[in-house]
Amino acid sequence: MKNQALQTVQQFLAAVQQFDVPQLQALLHPAVKWQAPGSNRFSGEKQNAGEVFEMVGGMMAASGNTFSLAEIKSVAVNGNRVACVLRFTASREGAVMDTDNTDVYTVENGQITAVEAFATEPEKEDAFWGK
Repeated sequence: MKNQALQTVQQFLAAVQQFDVPQLQALLHPAVKWQAPGSNRFSGEKQNAGEVFEMVGGMMAASGNTFSLAEIKSVAVNGNRVACVLRFTASREGAVMDTDNTDVYTVENGQITAVEAFATEPEKEDAFWGK
C-alpha cells in the first residue's frame, strides 16, 4: 500500500505541474474530499472532484493563469497517507504569492480520496486570493 500511495501522489503532483487534466481526473476519486485552508474565496471543504476542479479553475482565472506548483520540497509516507511540503506561487495585479503548504493525501485503490491542505501563511494566502 505504501508504494501505491506514494506512486499515486507522485503522479498527481507531476500532473499538477504539467497541467495534465486527464491524468488529474484519473487520479482523483470522483467523491474526493478536499479541505482548503484559510478564509478566502477558495477555502473550505470541497465535496467531489468537480468542486476541486472548479476551485483550481477559479485560482487560475484569479491569477491570470500564473498559479503553479513551483516546488515539491519533501514527501513522507505513512500507510496510505502521503504528506508533502509544496511551494506554490502566483501573481496578479502587482501582488505576488510565494508560500509553502503541507498537503496530506489519502490514497485508496490508486486514487486520491481525501486531501487536507495546511497553509504555512494563511493570512498571506487570504490576502492574495481575497473573499
